[in-house]
Amino acid sequence: MSVTLLIADDHEVIRKGLASLLAGSDVEIVAEAATGKETVGLAEKHRPDVVLLDIRMPDGDGLATLEKLRSKVPDTKVVMLSTYDNPTYMARSVALGAADYVLKGSSREDLITTLQAAASGESPSRTGELREIVQKMKMRQAVDDDEVPLTQRETQVLRHVALGLSNKEIGRSLEISVETVKEHVQNVLRKIAVTDRTQAAVWAVRKGLV
Repeated sequence: MSVTLLIADDHEVIRKGLASLLAGSDVEIVAEAATGKETVGLAEKHRPDVVLLDIRMPDGDGLATLEKLRSKVPDTKVVMLSTYDNPTYMARSVALGAADYVLKGSSREDLITTLQAAASGESPSRTGELREIVQKMKMRQAVDDDEVPLTQRETQVLRHVALGLSNKEIGRSLEISVETVKEHVQNVLRKIAVTDRTQAAVWAVRKGLV
């Protein structure tokens, strides 16, 4: 299937490299952007099927741009592009509405498959970390620990905390208010007897939640 694409990366060599990599494929590059502001403007102008967005942009991180894109051009899918195989980046990308997450070292075939899948509205194409993280974020089982009776929702919130998400991002992912997230976080900290989110994340890792 043919896909129209906007490439957003502050390094020209990356943009040109991606254009060269995609040459001769069913992916048509309709625009290139070097900043977050430029990305949003060009996305509104061209309405591409997909934006391939660097997770680190010079005028604020790519995740802030992702949030603006999801608001301004909701029908355009966004695939995050990163050098970093980082679970926190992946989880934050998912929470903010990214369709997928690819590494800059991906092969031509994998990149094209990912872009086509995103344009079609399919679930994340990567069989590794991102798919696993998406599944973990959706899991609702309670912690099976007699001494720490966390509810299903508290367990879900704790998993998001351990993945490095902010209260706002957790609220968006779980479709609950920030105030409700704060309440759950406080209940979790009290129940597992820790004083901050970092300690809670360590506890969650030890329990095998992430």
